[in-house]
Amino acid sequence: MGLFGILLGLGLLIWLAFRGWSILLLAPIAALIAALLSGEPLLAHWTQTFMLSAAQFLAQFFPIFLLGALFGKLMEDTGSVTSIANFMVEKLGEKRAILAVVLAGAIVTYGGVSLFVAFFVLAPMATALFRAAGIPRRLMPAAIALGTSTFTMSALPGTPAIQNAIPMPFFGTTPFAAPGLGIIASVIMLGFGLWWLARAEAGARRAGEGFGDGPSDAAAQAANDPIVRERATTAREFDPAEISHGAVSASLPAIIPAALPLVVVVIVNLVMSFGVLPRLDTAFLATPEWGNTSIAAVGGVWSVIVALFAAILTLLAVSGRRLATPRSSIDAGANASVLPAISVASLVGFGAVVAALPAFALVREWVLSIEGGPLVSLAIATNILSALTGSASGGLTIALDALGATYMKLAAEQGIDPALLHRVAVIGAGTLDSLPHNGAVVTLLAVCGSTHGKSYFDIVMVGIVGALIALAGVIVLGSMFGSF
Repeated sequence: MGLFGILLGLGLLIWLAFRGWSILLLAPIAALIAALLSGEPLLAHWTQTFMLSAAQFLAQFFPIFLLGALFGKLMEDTGSVTSIANFMVEKLGEKRAILAVVLAGAIVTYGGVSLFVAFFVLAPMATALFRAAGIPRRLMPAAIALGTSTFTMSALPGTPAIQNAIPMPFFGTTPFAAPGLGIIASVIMLGFGLWWLARAEAGARRAGEGFGDGPSDAAAQAANDPIVRERATTAREFDPAEISHGAVSASLPAIIPAALPLVVVVIVNLVMSFGVLPRLDTAFLATPEWGNTSIAAVGGVWSVIVALFAAILTLLAVSGRRLATPRSSIDAGANASVLPAISVASLVGFGAVVAALPAFALVREWVLSIEGGPLVSLAIATNILSALTGSASGGLTIALDALGATYMKLAAEQGIDPALLHRVAVIGAGTLDSLPHNGAVVTLLAVCGSTHGKSYFDIVMVGIVGALIALAGVIVLGSMFGSF
């Protein structure tokens, strides 16, 4: 009965979330249904299991949500994201329209710009570029997804994406965990995705397919769609409703001041991870006053926080004068972080209740018994949970909350570098999370004025198939040579 309760609660969560219901209400209800059918105390699970786990997630990661959303909004309103996108278009031109969109998305998201900010800036640019080049509109979502939602989210070393930060407290790693394997995975994802899109473009040209029809104001419609908003807030760290708040600069900065804050994110993240934090005296963290923790558990998050904060200061210094309404832009950026953070925390609370139920022991035993060793079972666990929740960050946190300590024990016993666990877990979470109900997928299709029927297959190829190939490559290489 307990296992049935877990499946029923999860089924209701998925079904109603897909229909646009708020995850803030669904997650505790689904958790209580699972607890009820397991004969567990309901109020205790709500306040002591669900809420404490959700609160712990917020305590660990809300600063990254806050600074990431604020940085993204300021980059948008100063015109910096548009300037970078335009620069890529000018350099690559219409003949390389797909490559221009992919690289523009990769640059801004690897530099710390929130995914949804990139969507809303890149989609109008891609629309004009694809129309001029005669490339079908239906390929726009896949091109944008390849640049923003694949290797820069889960594989490229040092990415400030929340998904790359989540394993750090569990495994004591840095944002640059397994850098060599991450670069190899990034090359596989990018190479496979570009090959597929070039193949699709060539096929469309042979068939005489042009750009096609579609709404001219798709991005504005998506920003004001409440169902899109509900689905999107569990996917990434930016609330699309805040896109329209504030004001975008009437003039664009030059490419160097536009790109400088992105460079600052990467450099400061690297310096903090390997230069500053290892040299600090942080023995005080082990005392009860500071949570009985260690620099290994918090250092990775600290590095990302400082990097984003330094980038925000740099952005304000070089382009702050371009903000037409500084107060509104800052408020919108801060507000954009709240609903996504609480939504993902609610998913984490649901996972904590499920993991605390007696029947979950059966699930744990099944996961750990998967043939292929800890790397394979970890990849499958993060894949499945991210697919079911439609959220890479939610599924990843649920998996590591329930099984992170177990995998660390197995790693110690079998001589596996925790950095390898980190990279496998993050890439695994970024594969099947892109199923049709994923909030980022729904938002991207809406912003591009397309539909699942027209564009989803290409998203699957560049966002799921390419990532699965890269994940398999990392597991094979990691098993043979360890982390590097």
